[in-house]
Amino acid sequence: MATDTARNRMVDAQIARRGIKDARVLAAMRMVPRENFTAPGFEEFAYEDSALPIAEGQTISQPYIVGAMLAGAELEPGDKLLEVGAGSGYAAAVASRIAGQVLAIERHAALTEAATQRLAALGYTNVTLRTGDGSRGWPEEAPFDAIIVSAGGPSVPETLKKQLAIGGRMVIPIGPRHGDQELLLVTKDAAGNVIRRSILPVAFVPLARGGRG
Repeated sequence: MATDTARNRMVDAQIARRGIKDARVLAAMRMVPRENFTAPGFEEFAYEDSALPIAEGQTISQPYIVGAMLAGAELEPGDKLLEVGAGSGYAAAVASRIAGQVLAIERHAALTEAATQRLAALGYTNVTLRTGDGSRGWPEEAPFDAIIVSAGGPSVPETLKKQLAIGGRMVIPIGPRHGDQELLLVTKDAAGNVIRRSILPVAFVPLARGGRG
């Protein structure tokens, strides 16, 4: 099908060629039909490497950023992943093709409902979404092997640090509300110490009572 060809071309040209080498992430991005997650009328742009508008004034993230975040999280089969800022559900869908369980939080109830319906229609049964304040995480389901945060903030929320498992990986954009941000990889070692490493410069909407993705 034409969409399959376009999807493979996107992964080859915009993801792999730009340095994303994680074979699981590349394979997962080849599986998920991004056009199912765009707003009506934007399907033809689904495989361009750009963010696209969705409901509630939010966007579906640029494919390269989704790939970079998931690769940074070093997802493995069986992992429990928390996503903060589910948005359209696209990143959760891609992650679900790798992780054992994906729990995603979205601040807009309408987006949560729409994403839940999309994921159910695709048969992605290992994703659970809820509406809420993403900065608080999902404490009753912690700890998480990986956390990805699709919204920026000045610092890593302490609540999310606490919910990260020993050996866990968190990928989160950190920086000024209106300025340069860095996509950070935050890991927790065996002693519980948090270690940070910059992945790449980014620009995300603020993490304020939730996020977007």
